[in-house]
Amino acid sequence: MFGDLFGKLQEAQQKMNDSKERLKLITVEGEAGNGAVKVLVTGAREVQSLEIAPALLSTERKEELEDLLITALNRALKNAENAWEAEMKNVAGGMLGGMGLPGM
Repeated sequence: MFGDLFGKLQEAQQKMNDSKERLKLITVEGEAGNGAVKVLVTGAREVQSLEIAPALLSTERKEELEDLLITALNRALKNAENAWEAEMKNVAGGMLGGMGLPGM
């Protein structure tokens, strides 16, 4: 009984590790200012790239640029969070279905 449960737990841990690796390969984007600022983030929430329209690179537009960066980063991170949640639901569904726990 415990050996089977231990095996299932090891399998679940491996699935989680596999999911974390897949999330590193997924990229999502966030943008602001009609594409003036674009941020590319992995599903593991690591910023990969940042694009800024040249028109925003002036002292007079510093505050606008900062606001757009924050907005684009937050959108990209939210998209990464959604990708992470989808991946974890997939893993959790597979684990719960495979464990045969009564009442689940």
